[in-house]
Amino acid sequence: MNKINAEKKKLLIRILVLALIAAGLLIIWVVKTHYSPTTIDMESGTARDFQLESKSIDLDELRRYEVPIIIDFGADSCDPCKRMEPVLVKLNDEMRDKAIIKFVDVWKHPEAANKFPIEIIPTQIFVTNDGKPYVPSKNIDTEFIMYSNAETDRHTYTLHKGELTEKQMRKILFDMGVKK
Repeated sequence: MNKINAEKKKLLIRILVLALIAAGLLIIWVVKTHYSPTTIDMESGTARDFQLESKSIDLDELRRYEVPIIIDFGADSCDPCKRMEPVLVKLNDEMRDKAIIKFVDVWKHPEAANKFPIEIIPTQIFVTNDGKPYVPSKNIDTEFIMYSNAETDRHTYTLHKGELTEKQMRKILFDMGVKK
């Protein structure tokens, strides 16, 4: 009788250990897939936040990476936007992990631009690695618009309206702190 009880206890312990291991694996899977700030796109194997095209922008989420951010609001059918596309693609590939470069087609995803002062396309928004609006140094010869909160007079956005060349974007990125 004692032998049977001892075997039942061993079997029960084995089942309990396997159940705890399975529960642990399930918890790890849930945390990685639902709570990770760098949700991985299974097709490309890259963090979704570093992919060029986006349907929406969560600036607070992007700021967590502590790298400079350029968001280009445009459209696939806009001529200046078409000219900027190869530059955005090239810089996004080249600067991965050093900067976040995003493109949002506002005609396909108009709600993505609702939180931002977008009046024409293309328009770019610039954020530094410390999460603050970019303030260009004196050697940057590109025209920017600085937006401030009307109530607090706090600088909230730095924008450029219109097309940017690769040379201009590189100069801005380096001015924002991206290492060559």
